[in-house]
Formats: sequence, structure tokens, C-alpha cells
Amino acid sequence: MKTGRPSKSERSNFGGRLNALREASGLSQREVAEHLGISQPSYALWERNDVALRPDQLVKLAGILSVSVEALLHPANHNHRRGGPEGKAKRIFETVSQLPRSQQQKILEVVEAMVEKHSKAA
Repeated sequence: MKTGRPSKSERSNFGGRLNALREASGLSQREVAEHLGISQPSYALWERNDVALRPDQLVKLAGILSVSVEALLHPANHNHRRGGPEGKAKRIFETVSQLPRSQQQKILEVVEAMVEKHSKAA
């Protein structure tokens, strides 16, 4: 999902990983920023410059992108992923990510409402 104007500067190592993970998840900068509760320009800086994120921001960002905090912090060639079957939910959401954006949004609204309801009950 390459959109927007190209930058005049190189991405930091972290910013490059963050950009690649966001694009792989099919999210825009605006969508990630909304989930984080920050502005899109602020999030764009995360993808461009070296930034000091709080641990809670890293955890939330990893959750939004469906990766581990380790995947955010370390280059892919150092990411030692364990083998084994993928979870059913992950497989389904990978399929959902191939649907048109309007259908994805409807599904996400239902899932987010259920997750929020479960979080409040816990």
C-alpha cells in the first residue's frame, strides 16, 4: 500500500522495518495512527526517523501489526520464528486482508466490538 509522496531522506532501520510491517498488514499510516491514538504526521515520523518509543507503545504497535515486539526491534534475518501451525484466527485474517477495504472494515468493526466487550468482562 504505497501511497503519499516519497520522502527526501532515507528511513532509519527501525523505520524501514515498521514501514514494511505496516504495508504487509495492509494498513495505512492513518489507520495505525488512529489505533495508537496519535496523529498521522506523528506516526509518519516513526517510520522515517529513529524514535524512542515507550514499552506500552511498542506492545500496542506490535498488536496492531500482528507481530511480536521482537519483530519490530530486530531485523528479519535475526528473527528466529518458531515452526508450527498458524492459528486459525491468523489464517482467517490473512484471508480477510485480501477482501475489498469496505468489507474488511465491516468485519473489523464486529471483531473490535467483540474484543472490547471481552476486555471489559475480563
